[in-house]
Formats: sequence, C-alpha cells, structure tokens
Amino acid sequence: MTAQLMTGTDLARETLERAAERARHLEAETGVRPCLATVLVGEDPASVTYVAMKRNRCARAGVESRHVPLPAATTTEELVAVIRELSEDPTVHGILLQHPVPAHIDERAAFEAIDPAKDVDGVTMASFANMAFGHDGFASCTPGGIMRLLDAYGVDPVGQHAVVVGRSPILGKPMGMLLLARDATVTYCHSRTVDLPAVLATADIVVAAVGRPEFIKGEQLKPGAVVIDAGYNPGNVGDVDFDGAMGRARLVTPVPGGVGPMTIAVLIDQTVDAAARQTALAAASV
Repeated sequence: MTAQLMTGTDLARETLERAAERARHLEAETGVRPCLATVLVGEDPASVTYVAMKRNRCARAGVESRHVPLPAATTTEELVAVIRELSEDPTVHGILLQHPVPAHIDERAAFEAIDPAKDVDGVTMASFANMAFGHDGFASCTPGGIMRLLDAYGVDPVGQHAVVVGRSPILGKPMGMLLLARDATVTYCHSRTVDLPAVLATADIVVAAVGRPEFIKGEQLKPGAVVIDAGYNPGNVGDVDFDGAMGRARLVTPVPGGVGPMTIAVLIDQTVDAAARQTALAAASV
C-alpha cells in the first residue's frame, strides 16, 4: 500500500482566492479594508519568517497587514498594553500574537488581552469555549485548517476513532474538540500516555502534534489510517516517520506543504470574516 498525499497547497490557494474576493466585495460595498495586526516580540528567526509569510499572504488577498515589532525585553504588562490598544482600534479587525513569546512573558495573559471578536488566530479562552460549544467564534487556525483538509479529501470523521497526539491549548486540545463536534470518537494522547503504540493501532485518524521529530513510526499505525502531521521540526521533519507512514496509511500530509499552508489560509479567511462582522455590527449600531 502506498498512501495518497494530502497536500494543503491547492486548497489553501483556493481559500485565499475566496477570501480575496470577499475582501474586495467588502471594501467596494463599505469602504472597509480588512486589517490584520501582527505582533512579534523579539527577533527569533523562525518567528520572523512566519510573520513575513503571513504578511505576504495578506498582501495577495487584499488584506492590510499592520506589523508591530517589539523588543525581546518587552514585559508582559507592556505587551498586554499594546494588544489592548489594538483591540480598541476600530481600523484593526484581527490580531495575531506570534508565538511562542520570550520565556519571561506570560503568554496566556497576552492572549487574553485580545478582544475575542478580533481573535482570528483562535487563541483566547473565549474562542476555545465558543468552538467547544459550537457557538460563533474563531477556530484555532491549524485545527481549523486540518478540518477543512479532511473535508477536501472526503474524510468523514463520523464514528471514526481519532487519536490526537498532543495537548497544547492552541493545537491538540482544540483539534480534539473539532473532531468530537463532527461525531468522531476522540482519544487524547501525550508524553505520559501508557503504551501509545497500542492506542495508535486502533486509530482511523491520527493527528500528530507533539513537537518531536518522527515520534510516530509507520509500523505503529493502523493499516489504511488517515495521518495528519501537524508537527514541524528542524530540517523540514514532521512528528511522523513519513516514509513509514506512506507505506501503511491511506492518506498522509507531507511536511512541509500539508497542514502549514492551511494554517495561514484560515488565519486570513477568518480576518475577512472578522472585518465583515465588525463592519455589520458598527452599521447596525448607528
């Protein structure tokens, strides 16, 4: 068996094209151009690269990008103040705090300073709660992108055993909630899981988000499983043994070119959504 690749490149391009069309329509109808503010603390090379990629995609989609670079020595209080100012700015529709932030900053406090209406990265507790309860809000971008990828490749989670390896608040945990909302049977695994291979052997859908290179081996997978590798490690290596998975699974996302493009596409799509909602709310309150 040789698995089919689940690439996110084409779907991301289509998502961005639709977002660009909606952004053009919104600006033509209301004069409002969607705006995403990106906040970067320090000069971590990977973070600098990620922010640049997101800003480039914004430009292609007709979304204004307002970048706020801050020195590495910025305190939690200073960062919170910057984010609150952006939250109160009516010309900013979405806010992205590039993470991780330097270790001395309380990242959760910074996330919670984001107005949920502008939380287009889906990182606040309010966004998580809305997503978990099926209310209007913004999904965490990587899990949201993965769900769109599953749909695009005809993977129906209903009744399937989905194993999420990882429990971060912006990837693993929301991923499980989104799969549960689609009637999958969800198991969370992590570094303290006893006999992970035995759990993986029963998984119809595997989402690897543990942050360890090639942590999941091909022989641990159930034959015919759908494997989503949301990991990214130095050397363009994911959390799954790619070659092993290709010989055992039915569908496998590559690294890079799988989940990554969808993360950025969902971020921009949700920024356009936020702009439309805020514009409609402002018009209704006049």
